[in-house]
Amino acid sequence: MDLELDKWLTVAEYLSHLGRDLKIKSSLKVKDFMRCYPELLTAKDSIKSAVEIMVSDSIDAVPIVDEAGNLEGLVTKTLVLREILNGTDLQQPISQIMISGVESIDPEEDVSNLITINVGNLPVLSNKKVVGMVTLSDTIRAYFSSLITLHMELNAVINSTHNGILTVNEAGEISLVNQAAESILGIKREDVAGKKISQVLPQSKLPEILASGQNRLGQKVVYNKKGFISNLTPVVGNKQIIGAVEVIQDISELEMISEELSYTKQMKEELSVIIDSSFDGFHITDNHGKTLRINKAFERITSIPFSDLMGKTIAELVEAGVYSQDVLQLVLEKREPVTFSQESKPGNTVIITANPVFDEQDNLFRIVINVRDISELNDLRRQLAQAQTLSHHYQEELNRYNLADQYVIRSKESRDLADLCVRLGQVDATVLIKGESGVGKEFAAQIIHSNSKRRDKPMIKVNCAAIPENLFESELFGYEPGAFTGASKEGKPGLFEAANGGTLLLDEIGEMPLSTQAKLLRAIQDKEITRVGGTKPIKIDVRLIAATNRNLQEMVRNKEFRRDLYFRLNVIPVTVPPLRDRKVEIPFLVDHFVKKFNAKYNFKKRIDERQIKVLMNYDWPGNIRELENLIERVLVTSPGNVIRHINLHDFDRTDYEAINYEHFIGFKLQDAVEQLEKYLIQNSLETLGTTRRAAQELGVSQPTIVRKAAKYNIPLKSPK
Repeated sequence: MDLELDKWLTVAEYLSHLGRDLKIKSSLKVKDFMRCYPELLTAKDSIKSAVEIMVSDSIDAVPIVDEAGNLEGLVTKTLVLREILNGTDLQQPISQIMISGVESIDPEEDVSNLITINVGNLPVLSNKKVVGMVTLSDTIRAYFSSLITLHMELNAVINSTHNGILTVNEAGEISLVNQAAESILGIKREDVAGKKISQVLPQSKLPEILASGQNRLGQKVVYNKKGFISNLTPVVGNKQIIGAVEVIQDISELEMISEELSYTKQMKEELSVIIDSSFDGFHITDNHGKTLRINKAFERITSIPFSDLMGKTIAELVEAGVYSQDVLQLVLEKREPVTFSQESKPGNTVIITANPVFDEQDNLFRIVINVRDISELNDLRRQLAQAQTLSHHYQEELNRYNLADQYVIRSKESRDLADLCVRLGQVDATVLIKGESGVGKEFAAQIIHSNSKRRDKPMIKVNCAAIPENLFESELFGYEPGAFTGASKEGKPGLFEAANGGTLLLDEIGEMPLSTQAKLLRAIQDKEITRVGGTKPIKIDVRLIAATNRNLQEMVRNKEFRRDLYFRLNVIPVTVPPLRDRKVEIPFLVDHFVKKFNAKYNFKKRIDERQIKVLMNYDWPGNIRELENLIERVLVTSPGNVIRHINLHDFDRTDYEAINYEHFIGFKLQDAVEQLEKYLIQNSLETLGTTRRAAQELGVSQPTIVRKAAKYNIPLKSPK
């Protein structure tokens, strides 16, 4: 065994004992830190091939598999070095030196179990196939990380405790003061740490606890002229007193708790009376289906005495014929209320509705079963329809908040944004979404619409930057037959009419001409529009959402945007944070885009996890759109299935520097001019985002940009 491995094993044994002493159960799995999909060799491959892999990938061992891909052995760096020192021909097959009967581990194994395996290099197998490698050093680092996390969690728990906590060591020196104790005692931890308790709090009884080793519970003490209840306890380690701890609680809080307990007792008694007075049967169980409570109506409906029901599980009641179906399994599978009908033992038809109750962690806490005798009711169909409606309603509520399946929401900022947009969907107010180009403003608008009462109606998206100025009015409000030269003989409804009853998203609202802004303001105020060339107003019912990456307030000051329209739009402002403020989502976004473009181009590529750090250190001025474009570019242009290097500097350079002017040699003048023209227009649109800005940069009119973009098939995409 390697000397270095011996050293690590000593540390590993220590950590293993420490983990058992602290009873740590880490949530860190092998798959979270293993080196994924290492290169593999067969027993027929040469020793030299193993050396080359170890050098190129900086690894200490290479797994050996058979023709079926199953693990057959392992070659370590130590074995290879020994053969090199012995002068062995490196062209010899690996089978001569590989280790057989190699231990392996599952990717779902917990790190706290892995630390006890004294092996320097351990293959990770899933379905008997090698999916990764872990080294002892990897394991120790991961385990240390778990210990550090535990330490932070313990500190957080102590500081989050409402009661004051004060500890001293065996010498009577203060070792810990939590935040509550700081407030109660009027001291600061950093000022008193290491000082004698007798010097800081002469009235403290902690020195007596150190001397006697006896608990003193429920002691009334006075600190800062205020009464408290104090519990003092010695801390024993290795059968010796190594310190003492004092827990301090405000007496007034205990009195309040006592009042609350009295009120709770009263409420419990009232609830019992209400439940027992119900004509419907109530059956309440715990999360395992064990009966906790039944009312008198349940006894009457089932004709089974109270004593034969209490403590029985749902499975036992199914065997006894009380229920025809296992209610516990139904609610566990569906995680929503379930309703079914059956014949009770006395022969009556009953409707049974089981409602699962979940705690704050979304774990099943209780099952409340309602049993109704409907033999005397004439409207059984109405009852069933009502239950189905309720079930559908609950399903809609669950789906409404299940946004993580549709979008990448992994940061606090994105969760807060999604929660806000869900709430805004419940009201019909105008929303102004602000944010840099490419941050996902359309994503926010889609959540608002999807969670509104208009979700079954259309959501029409308008890119104000892509509409020529002279067509704005006819596009938004429509036109009557013959309204202008080239108009359709039948006329045309505008986007407001198309969105009637639904939502109209005006993206890049800052690019809307001033002349159109006045008519938009009138449409918002009057809730009606008039087509171009028409005289008859048309009533509209549209929820308006505007989006922009520009500073509208500054545009108002510069008289580039109407003040009254700004205040009409800015009823509820929503700001979408840039990607640089939620970099925690970058790994998930990268995974999303890799899957997207692998499917699009029929690739099986992946990005080396080490490159994720490179991407997370970049500021992403182009936000999510820039990240998406970069992932598509590297997947298309990089050879091989594993992308091990992404040079962001190559993508940051000015595109003009990449032009090869010699490329145009041999072209006809007109063809060369058209190629360069297409390049300049496309670059300006990608860089500036709008046709108006591109026209300003290139010194031409906006209609010229729109016309030439159509000529060269350059898409005018709406910003995200």
